[in-house]
Amino acid sequence: MSPRSRKTRSILAAAALVATALATPGAAVASPRAGGTLNYLKQISGQYTIAGQHNKEPANQPSLYTAKVHDITGQYPGLWGGDFFFGGSDVANRQAVIDQAKLEWSHGAVVTMTWHMCPPTQGSSCDWSSGVMSKLSDAQWSELMTNGSNLNNRYKARLDEIVPYLQQLQNAGVQLLFRPLHELNDSWAWWGGRPGLGGSAGLYRITHDYLVGKGLTSIVWDWAVKDVNMGSIASYYPGDAYVDVAALDVWMKANSSSSDYQAMLNVSHGKPIALGETGTIPSPELLASQPKWTYFMEWSEYLQGSNSNAAIQRTYFDGRVLVLGEMQRG
Repeated sequence: MSPRSRKTRSILAAAALVATALATPGAAVASPRAGGTLNYLKQISGQYTIAGQHNKEPANQPSLYTAKVHDITGQYPGLWGGDFFFGGSDVANRQAVIDQAKLEWSHGAVVTMTWHMCPPTQGSSCDWSSGVMSKLSDAQWSELMTNGSNLNNRYKARLDEIVPYLQQLQNAGVQLLFRPLHELNDSWAWWGGRPGLGGSAGLYRITHDYLVGKGLTSIVWDWAVKDVNMGSIASYYPGDAYVDVAALDVWMKANSSSSDYQAMLNVSHGKPIALGETGTIPSPELLASQPKWTYFMEWSEYLQGSNSNAAIQRTYFDGRVLVLGEMQRG
């Protein structure tokens, strides 16, 4: 039987399970919209992994790479990823991204947003190398972490720039997986590479508390680290009260190692774990051996830049990988 035939049979079987549940009094049918994003991830953990796709440039085409997945597989990803980004055109097109996020949610997808944020020492938009990848001095960092200081207030003003967009999503019922300050255990970005609650984990706490204080209570907080120095990731963990999902961005290796997987299980304290960013699409064999990854998100240009169409199809046609049409499973 071909992979596509197996996938078709899997979809039909899932539909039959949903129909049975609907016909049974009191039976609950799980979906991100019906039961909530976090509950859905908890329910599928260890059984299924949601196929996800990040979408970037151009910002005014916020489903470009999701459409490429459909061109290759005939399936739509079960998770749509967007980005607030940092450049002038990205900032100008944020509303288009938010509109797409609401549309994807209405179709049944899990929705996640990343933010490559400009530092509080600069303006709302910035350059990649001299902005997002810039460094703060120790003195600037200390000021940033001091409540009421100039840099602390400027950082909160930066957060205010996206509050109206996050509020739109909340008003539309979207339970957003939000990945602020991602890969905070690495020093490539201005917010990363500082261990302890006086460092990157503390800035994550400030971000969380400020946005919750703005009334944004439906966010699912997705704490993301990179596959470097995995033995030290606990020193970047902001605490259980600040994390709903723990994600690993896999860039230093082709795939997550068994030790990376175990490290994420250890640090997450029973919370759902995920592959927050991947360049190489995870194979069915990898997902079977590391079954608690609740989603993977393939990074935009790496979809075809690092993967053959056959490899993408093989993962998307695997029976334990959830695509959009199967998001009632759980």
